[in-house]
Amino acid sequence: MLAPVVAGVDGSAESLAAAEWAAREAVRRERPLRLLHAWNWHPRQGDGETANAAQRHLARRVLRQAEQRVLEACPGVRLQDEQVEGPATQALLRAARQAELLVVGSRGLSGFTGFLVGSVALGVVARATRPVVLVRAGEEAADEHLLADDHGASTSTGYRDVVLGIDLGAPCDEVIEFAFEAARLRRARLRVVHAWQAPAALGLGPGDLALVQEPYRAEEWEGFLSAVLQVWHDKYPEVEVVQSVTEGKAQTALLRAAVGASLLVVGHRLTERPGRRTGPVTHAAIHHVDCPVAVVPHE
Repeated sequence: MLAPVVAGVDGSAESLAAAEWAAREAVRRERPLRLLHAWNWHPRQGDGETANAAQRHLARRVLRQAEQRVLEACPGVRLQDEQVEGPATQALLRAARQAELLVVGSRGLSGFTGFLVGSVALGVVARATRPVVLVRAGEEAADEHLLADDHGASTSTGYRDVVLGIDLGAPCDEVIEFAFEAARLRRARLRVVHAWQAPAALGLGPGDLALVQEPYRAEEWEGFLSAVLQVWHDKYPEVEVVQSVTEGKAQTALLRAAVGASLLVVGHRLTERPGRRTGPVTHAAIHHVDCPVAVVPHE
C-alpha cells in the first residue's frame, strides 16, 4: 500500500489551505490523501462519556469541513480521514512516520512580520523523521503557477520555480532528491541557492573550501556546487536547473530567492539531543517565506 500524504486539520483557515495543498500534492505523487484531526480530551469529574461524545462529534465536523473543501478543489484525490485522541504534536508525528510527507498550516500575518507558526507545527518540524510542508493561510492553487498573459492568476500556466537551499559544507542527498523530485512532478525549473561567507584569516581548517585569492572564491563555490549536482542532473535530465552562489548570510539569500517560488525546500538535521529545534536558516524560512516550505529531515 502506498504511503499517503497526510494533512493535519483543526478547522482553522491555515489547516484548510494546507489540506488543499496536500490534496494537489497527493495527486501529483499519485498517493492517497489522509486528513488527520487530533482532539485532546481532558476528563473532568462529571464529564464522562457525554463530553467524550461531544469531542468526537466536533472532530467529525472538522473532518467533514476539510473533506468538502478538498473534494471541491481537487475532486480526483483519493481521500481518507482519521480522528485520534491525544496531543496534536504526538499524533502528527506518529502519522508522519508512515507518510510520504506531512502537511500542516501556518497563519499569515499582515505586513512584513512573517508568519505565526504555532507550537504544534514547530514541534512537528523539529522532530519529524519524514518531510514536513508548511502552508500559509490563504494559499491557493493559482499561487503555484505563473501569471497568465494578461497578468491574472491562473492554474493552467506552468509552475513557478522550486527553490532549494543547499549547504555545501554538508550537502544532503535526501534534501536534494526531494527538491529534484518536486521540480520533476511540476515540470518546473529548479533554482539551487548556496550562500557563502569569507572566512577569517585564521579561521580556515583542514578541508575548508576557501582560496586565498578573494576574487576566485565565488568561482570555487560555483565549481563545487556543479560537482555536487552532477549526479542529480544525470538522474533527472528533464529538470532544468539554475544554480546560484552568493556571498552573505544564508537566511538573506534564501528569503530573496524564494520570492515568487512555488515551493522552497530546506533541510533539517536531526539530533539526539532532547528539545530538538530547527536551525537558524530553517527557522527564518518557515517564519518569513511567502510560499509553502518543505523541511526535509536528515541525519
